[in-house]
Amino acid sequence: MPQKTYHFHPEEFLLAADVLRAGGLLAFATETVYGLGGDARNGTAVAAIYAAKGRPAFNPLIIHVANLDSAEKYGVFSDKARELAYAFWPGPLSLVVPVRRDAGLSSLVTAGLDTVAIRVPAHEGAHALLAAFDGPVAAPSANPSGGISPTRTAHVMAGLYGRIDGVLEGGDCAVGLESTILMVKDDVALLRAGGVAIEDIEAVLRGAILRPSDPKTPQSPGQLASHYAPNVAVRINATAKEDGEILIGFGAVSSADISLSEMGSVSEAAANLFAVLHKADAMATKGQTIAISPVPMMGLGLAINDRLERAAADRT
Repeated sequence: MPQKTYHFHPEEFLLAADVLRAGGLLAFATETVYGLGGDARNGTAVAAIYAAKGRPAFNPLIIHVANLDSAEKYGVFSDKARELAYAFWPGPLSLVVPVRRDAGLSSLVTAGLDTVAIRVPAHEGAHALLAAFDGPVAAPSANPSGGISPTRTAHVMAGLYGRIDGVLEGGDCAVGLESTILMVKDDVALLRAGGVAIEDIEAVLRGAILRPSDPKTPQSPGQLASHYAPNVAVRINATAKEDGEILIGFGAVSSADISLSEMGSVSEAAANLFAVLHKADAMATKGQTIAISPVPMMGLGLAINDRLERAAADRT
């Protein structure tokens, strides 16, 4: 499949949007990770996203739109959902709300559910692309399903070269973790920890949100038990390096081969997480595995630990 790289320029955004209009697949940068975009109204394009990634069809997708007005064309927003959108959009928060009957979305986007996940990204290039396209873009992470998410163009190329039509270059992703996903019905429930800290969400809502366990049938992306995984085995919460391991440190860990954050900053660790996992995976020689130092369960540390637990999960 021919693949073209589009650059950060007004004319290039228009050309990249034409790829989506033609039913093609376009990888593009957001502030979280690179997404693999297709027209969310085009069933053939959405099916091609699943095929390119090798993604299970029961795993729903997030649609990306330019603003809240656009979002309300596809989902039913309660006052509580709007309050969250006003507080955190554009930004790394996805809201799962009832899908409108006249939304016109491919049923593959919602995986047959009566809800849809929607996000307004903050990345300048993503916003320009969405404005030029003027429609909903279904976009999971631009990597083979279950693998390490991409935060650089090189990561996209390594995983999907030849399977997609183009890449819109947008630099390194600043947040480096996928969006936080909330189900907003009568209550607000956390479906996936991510780039917005739970404490900040609870401060806006002036109360605690629900934190249900992972369902057998995913209600949003990022709920599969094994996900975000390198090619080699991963051991988490490692307090010491063992023979045959590449140690990813957090804070002052003298035996670390590479570090998420030598300063012990969870924000820096979040931004570095997937790039460091890619690097450690490339460093591993035959028989080596990856060990990762403990990361505090606070702020973005909740999302980091979620990704690490899924990376280390049994893949059998």
